[in-house]
Amino acid sequence: MLIVPEREIANLMTRSAAFDAVESVFAAMASKNAYNFPVIREAIGHEDALYGFKGGFDKQGMTLGLKAGGYWPNNLEKHGVINHQSTIFLFDPDTGMVKAMVGGNLLTALRTAAASSVSIKHLARKDAKVMGMVGAGHQATFQLRAALEQRPFEKVIGWNYHPEMLPNIEKVANEAGVPFEAVELDGMVEADVVISITSTFEPTVMAKHISPGTHIACMGTDTKGKQEVEVALLGKATVFTDEVAQSVTIGEAQHAIYNHMIRPENIVQIGEVINGTHEGRTSDDEITLFDGTGVGLQDLAVAASVVELAVKNGVAIEVDF
Repeated sequence: MLIVPEREIANLMTRSAAFDAVESVFAAMASKNAYNFPVIREAIGHEDALYGFKGGFDKQGMTLGLKAGGYWPNNLEKHGVINHQSTIFLFDPDTGMVKAMVGGNLLTALRTAAASSVSIKHLARKDAKVMGMVGAGHQATFQLRAALEQRPFEKVIGWNYHPEMLPNIEKVANEAGVPFEAVELDGMVEADVVISITSTFEPTVMAKHISPGTHIACMGTDTKGKQEVEVALLGKATVFTDEVAQSVTIGEAQHAIYNHMIRPENIVQIGEVINGTHEGRTSDDEITLFDGTGVGLQDLAVAASVVELAVKNGVAIEVDF
């Protein structure tokens, strides 16, 4: 069995490699060559933690495995480590034998940012100039770095529940040579692309905040009950997602389905656009919305890529199992 420790990931995995892995697996999902297993996510009754498993099988890439981990809200304060913790396990599809154990914390951040970045590539207007960020936490910095590589953005605008955190994304914008402006939510109407990356259970982004022609990626809703945007926005938009089954149960679409704003058959897998079996955006006035729920196959795709790089660079640890 190969082990790729968390400490090695930053020197191995690039945003470009994460993008390619996620785009490829989304395409495989849409062509029925890869599928996710049902998600398990439970409150364990200790340290207020949520723990679970996401897994799947990519027949096209011959990747089988799972990610185990979750959210420990007291970690940073009590132990000085990040609150999200995960490890990815890969298995040989031919034998079932374990192949690799990979640190999943940085990979989770990179694959989540890659997913919204893929949606921007395939759904945002080509002339998009203003990038909007709703949220300014740790994950938002990954989201913005990846997004800025997809269009020649001329400005970044940002809003956060805690304004004192906005320098996190201002720094990323400045590093990319793009000016930054803090705005109120009403100011998001200026944005051509919006990424919402919050952990709220009440809608933050309303339909009135999003202008015609905007592409919005909703990346924070991955649990039953969470909600980032008003259901009316999904009713106005063409809705895309990583996986429809997750979108309607734990993603942003769960609320729009419940309120009869959309139906499951109205939601399009982003992989169909990648494969060319769906046209994607059809006009400059169309609002497109990507419901990024986070699927296990994303984790497996980036983990398989990083294992390959670790072997190539001689940093994979081999142990008997």
